[in-house]
Amino acid sequence: MTKTQAMAALKKMGTAQNRKVYARHGMQEPMFGVSFANLKKLKKEIKTDHKLALDLYATGNGDAQSLATMIVDSSTIKSSTLDTWVKRGNYYLIGSLVAGVASRSPHWQAKMKKWMAAKNEFVKAAGYATLSSALAQGETITKTEGKKIIKTIEREIHNSPNRARYSMNNTLIAVGTYLDLEKEATAAANKIGKIDVDHGETSCKTPDAASYIKKARAHQAKKTTRR
Repeated sequence: MTKTQAMAALKKMGTAQNRKVYARHGMQEPMFGVSFANLKKLKKEIKTDHKLALDLYATGNGDAQSLATMIVDSSTIKSSTLDTWVKRGNYYLIGSLVAGVASRSPHWQAKMKKWMAAKNEFVKAAGYATLSSALAQGETITKTEGKKIIKTIEREIHNSPNRARYSMNNTLIAVGTYLDLEKEATAAANKIGKIDVDHGETSCKTPDAASYIKKARAHQAKKTTRR
């Protein structure tokens, strides 16, 4: 599939209703308003096409950028491309999708550390999302590094930008869930208290980290027992 064909397919799949929904979530123009169900259909048709992914992302169209993160070859993507993508994403969800690509790439630890330290709201959020995604996929970090990240979140979360706060909270949950740091992550969550995140005109909510960690660990224990 060529870029022209892909853009035509995206345009055909877009709806006015989805454009309104995505706009409420912060997606900027240009966009077509393509549902993720239809994006996944295109992904299944295209499979992996690294060049097409690069071409689509460069358009700046939100739907094209979303599709690009689904068909890119994360094993060969360049570190510099990831930096470009995370800076040029159409809105915060694109940053999360790019973080997913980064988490599957050989550069995930380097991107995680670099982006976490960024001042830009969406780049910082993507850094923490990269770690959360990597841990969910079975990657790991040392307990020492995990404890350091917990302390950083505890110290910086309330003074961090909006979407970064949300991502940091999710990372605290991920560290407490996937690493042997439940006690430390829960203690930090209790000390941090309520996290204020502006989700705009949406029904999205920020999960309570301490209770979420407890539920996730209990679920893991049940799965282990069943085996």
